[in-house]
Amino acid sequence: MGAVTVADLLIEIVGEDSPVRIEAYDASSLGPTNSSTTIRILSPLALQHVVAARGREIGFARAIVAGEIEIDGDVFGLFDINDRVAQQTISHQLIRPTAELLGITGLRDLLRFRPPPPPPEEIKLRGRLHSRERDAEAISSHYDVSNSFYEIVLGRAMTYSCAVFERPDDALFTAQENKHDLISRKLGLRPGMRHLDIGCGWGSMVLHAARHYGVQSVGVTISRAQAERARKRVADAGLADQIEIRIQDYRDVNDGPFDAISSIGMAEHVGGPNQLRTYFSQVRGLLAPNGRFLNHAIGRSANIEPAGPSGFIQRYVFPDGELHELGAMITAMQESGFEARHMETLRLHYARTLRAWVSNLEASWDEAVAEVGLGRAMVWRLYMAGSAVAFERGEIEIHQVLAMPHGADRNAIPLRPDW
Repeated sequence: MGAVTVADLLIEIVGEDSPVRIEAYDASSLGPTNSSTTIRILSPLALQHVVAARGREIGFARAIVAGEIEIDGDVFGLFDINDRVAQQTISHQLIRPTAELLGITGLRDLLRFRPPPPPPEEIKLRGRLHSRERDAEAISSHYDVSNSFYEIVLGRAMTYSCAVFERPDDALFTAQENKHDLISRKLGLRPGMRHLDIGCGWGSMVLHAARHYGVQSVGVTISRAQAERARKRVADAGLADQIEIRIQDYRDVNDGPFDAISSIGMAEHVGGPNQLRTYFSQVRGLLAPNGRFLNHAIGRSANIEPAGPSGFIQRYVFPDGELHELGAMITAMQESGFEARHMETLRLHYARTLRAWVSNLEASWDEAVAEVGLGRAMVWRLYMAGSAVAFERGEIEIHQVLAMPHGADRNAIPLRPDW
């Protein structure tokens, strides 16, 4: 029997029928030569990342972010083998060939083996979970990356949430405008109303609400980079007399009542069930008796376990984030003094949104890498492509839930809304 190759090891992990091409530094390979996706394993360091993580998905992610594995061609093809990798661990049968590939031939080599450090893009937070300070650090780690980088990814809409494609040929900017208008109509916005947008990002929702519906809008974020760009956009639009952008934790907003409150992509950052109830209770306290609250948030399917703290998304993308099942989300809202009046799912819209963002990133790849570095650009490419696939498979979901305070006028929303 000849020397063990990287391909021999990979056959045990992904199977002989790999749907994508995999090429290794030792010239071994597997998978079809005409695949639209080629995964290149560039050095033994890639295997060390995998071994150190006991074969878990995070090991492969670290190797990719560190530049020890390249994805050439269609990045979505990576997720055709992702399920196989995610379920695999380094079994007893794989220990000997893995050790041989790493040059471990005896106890002395084994004792000298040290796993490579995680890439610097891996996020490590300090302090008490969901304290104001730690939440601010978590948000900054993701949203303060670079406004210019986000312009590359998001396009001129500068909107980092699910778009709504009303027609098959809707451009991304149009679909984001559709989303903001849908939320505005669900909230029943009218001139003179006070509107609060929690987690306002770069200000797109408050700009739409003020420009098209004549409301007085307050947008709050704890990202300084977002607030800086949002204020500039407000000033450039000539809407400074209608819009206020604050750097403020949602727990510190105390100038209600507001006639309408929107929360778009914010609840995912709040935390577990207790923090979620705290969040909705705070929103309820800020809302007028007949006001409307629109919660737009990603959730997980009921048959999918919550992601643990050691997964790729938690380590590299949204530290301390947590997705909730829709029923649990609505229960938490109703326990906090709301009545859920309407729900809509936008799952396939988000898959299409994410694919558009991946396309934007890849079209300006060199510019993006120059802005934030290769590792961070690769993190965004991986997480957005993987999230698109997860939405398409129904593993994660996106919902808009419209709610009003218990005891609100039952006729405040039409029996059959026109949205």
